[in-house]
Amino acid sequence: MQLGFIGLGRMGANMVRRLANDGHDIVAYNRTVEKAHELADEQKAAGHPITAADSVAELVSKLTKPRAAWVMVPAGDPTEAQIKELLDHLEPGDTIIDGGNTNFHDDVRRHAMLAEHGIHYIDAGTSGGVWGLANGYCLMVGGEPEVVGPLEPIFKSLAPKDGYLHAGPAGAGHYVKMVHNGIEYGLMQAYAEGFEIMHASEYPLDLAAISDLWNHGSVVRSWLLELATLAFKANGEDLANLKGWVADSGEGRWTVQEAIDRDVPAPIITLALQTRLRSRQDDSYGAKVLAALRNEFGGHAVVKEG
Repeated sequence: MQLGFIGLGRMGANMVRRLANDGHDIVAYNRTVEKAHELADEQKAAGHPITAADSVAELVSKLTKPRAAWVMVPAGDPTEAQIKELLDHLEPGDTIIDGGNTNFHDDVRRHAMLAEHGIHYIDAGTSGGVWGLANGYCLMVGGEPEVVGPLEPIFKSLAPKDGYLHAGPAGAGHYVKMVHNGIEYGLMQAYAEGFEIMHASEYPLDLAAISDLWNHGSVVRSWLLELATLAFKANGEDLANLKGWVADSGEGRWTVQEAIDRDVPAPIITLALQTRLRSRQDDSYGAKVLAALRNEFGGHAVVKEG
């Protein structure tokens, strides 16, 4: 089926490739228009032609009514601006799909705003990262059944078998994706701490071999553990070429806030988020206060700067 696609970053471009490979008619646009043309040339050579557009207006003009346009740009202001620009060109009966990491509160607001113009809105929580082209994308979709249903061929092409779910009404898709990412924070932190303990051990442990071993019959086996094996092999077990600075996309924060709002205890996810924040400090002032207090009450040794 036909789909307009806006945003050809690391995930967006591979999503277009996967859709084109499955025979869908894609009109693609990127703010850096050269990317759209390069992707179109690549897919033409591969026998899966797509159409490049030089503007949002051109993209919309090349779509058959009722139109559907997938927005895959950073959450927040960029997505907001892209939706507003699309609104200038779409007509009642058309649909906007937001596949970014949007806050579900924004989904509910946008759904209501677009409904006033007769435009449908779908939120599609998308997981799979740079591996999605080969493995498929896990899709958590929110919206009315009568809007989501006709577009299911798109979702099923992007997802692996059983990797797509219509989670509920507007916002439900990104809500489930938010909690998914919160859980991911906790899992990653547990793996990180376990491997740090083994790295500090007196035993000459092969961490790459251990991470690979645990994916064969162990109760802690997972795709994240497979990625740990790849990381150790690519960077060495000391990970000396990496800095321990960890960003967050916002969804872990939103998960913690939702837990607070719902009176649900979530200590593991909360602490995992706090640990990411700590990773961005070159030297923690709080740690300095702790060292100073220990020195004052117990005469414990301190390490002086310089």
